[in-house]
Amino acid sequence: MINIVVIAAGLIVGFVLSFIYFKVSTSKKSKELEERAQRLLHEAEKEAANLKKEAQLEAADTGLRLKAEAEKELKERRSELNLFEKRVRQREEMFDRKLEQLDRKETFFSKKEREFNNREKGLQEKEQNAEAILKKQNEVLAQVANLSVDDAKNELMHRIEEESRYEAAKIAKRIEDEAVESADRKSKEIMSIAIQRYANEYVADYTISTVSLPNDEMKGRIIGREGRNIRTLEAATGVEFIVDDTPETVLLSCFDPVRREIGRISLERLIADGRIHPTRIEEIVEKVRKEIDALIKEEGEKAIFDLGLHGIHPELVRLIGRLRYRTSYGQNVLQHSREVASLASMMAGELRVDSKLAKRAGILHDIGKAVDSEVEGTHQGIGADLARKYGENAKVVNAIAVHHGEGDPATVEASLVAAADALSAARPGARKETLTDYIKRVEKLEEIATSVEGVNRSYAIQAGREVRIIVKPDEVNDELCAQISRTLAKKIEGELTYPGQIKVTVIRESRFVEYAK
Repeated sequence: MINIVVIAAGLIVGFVLSFIYFKVSTSKKSKELEERAQRLLHEAEKEAANLKKEAQLEAADTGLRLKAEAEKELKERRSELNLFEKRVRQREEMFDRKLEQLDRKETFFSKKEREFNNREKGLQEKEQNAEAILKKQNEVLAQVANLSVDDAKNELMHRIEEESRYEAAKIAKRIEDEAVESADRKSKEIMSIAIQRYANEYVADYTISTVSLPNDEMKGRIIGREGRNIRTLEAATGVEFIVDDTPETVLLSCFDPVRREIGRISLERLIADGRIHPTRIEEIVEKVRKEIDALIKEEGEKAIFDLGLHGIHPELVRLIGRLRYRTSYGQNVLQHSREVASLASMMAGELRVDSKLAKRAGILHDIGKAVDSEVEGTHQGIGADLARKYGENAKVVNAIAVHHGEGDPATVEASLVAAADALSAARPGARKETLTDYIKRVEKLEEIATSVEGVNRSYAIQAGREVRIIVKPDEVNDELCAQISRTLAKKIEGELTYPGQIKVTVIRESRFVEYAK
């Protein structure tokens, strides 16, 4: 019984303690839940505020973007509208100009019509006068009808002769006028055909050659111990070998193109052979020199054979071959000489003069450049002396001597050689020059043009082959424009060095602009 009571009391006490614990824990949890709910509510309010702020910023950005797009579109529309208005104004101006031109043409044709009517009346009067004269002559013939048959025949022949002479004079005058009008056009046509048939480009370096090395270690072998190899190379070839910091490259400098070519080929063969020492260098250089001499002779003979010439002295043939290694403003002189020979021959054929003579003088016209580094004087004077020395006839010698205008040409062929030389040198792509020299030449050209009094602005165009000068219209009249063009042409000839020719164009223009608002 006591145990039962104890158990019952324990159960009651346990139940009471459990109830108390449950109440305490429940109140604690409810408090935590309430705090958590408040915290979540605070975070939700904060997040809502952030979302609201972001939405407001996004709305503002969208508004600004839409406004910018609208302004941009409006600006484009305004630009299109301005462009359209400008085109409309241009069209109106064009129509106004065309109307003015039509008015001028109408006035011109009206004037021509009046002149034509006056001429027609004059012709009718002349015809009436001619009829009257013929009638008078018939009357005179009727009066002298009692002449003998021989006298009448002589009189008739005399009159027919006079009339025939008059008609022949008119025909000769018309033919002469037509020849003068077509001469310039025909000459330009002949030169353009000749250029088109021989319009190749020939460009080469002038004083520098380069040799590529397999590696930079080869530079040491080329120099040799205490520089003996490079000194032997320079002594044997007469060429300066420049070994600097340029990677895997050796520069060869020499004004004699033949020696420079011998040095280049010798160095390439020594590099390929691998045995670089003084004895081997001298052997290779001597061997290459003989090969180059043979090649020079072969090139000269090939040029003569291709042009169909014969009877040229062997020494002149060798000098022609040397021109293969000579350049002028970057243009290979041998190719230039062959081109001049072909151009001169073509033009001579068109004009029905001696094309063989023109071709012979053309291939020899620059022969002096083969030795101009060894002989003093101009290349045309040196070339004329060489041609005279080796038996060329006087016509060829004259063509060589005057092909740059230093004297009077003795033959038509000499003039054709000079023209062909100018064409070959001046045509686009024939020659080259460095960018620095080109810029200096163009700037100098514009400076010379601007230095003349009355010139407002000057522009060098067409790669420096033409200069256009705009003068001040209130200070310079038309007569002074012609004088300015001649003065500038003389100044340019005296102060500048250039290939071909430079065209001087003087422009005098008055403009009056007003805007209707």
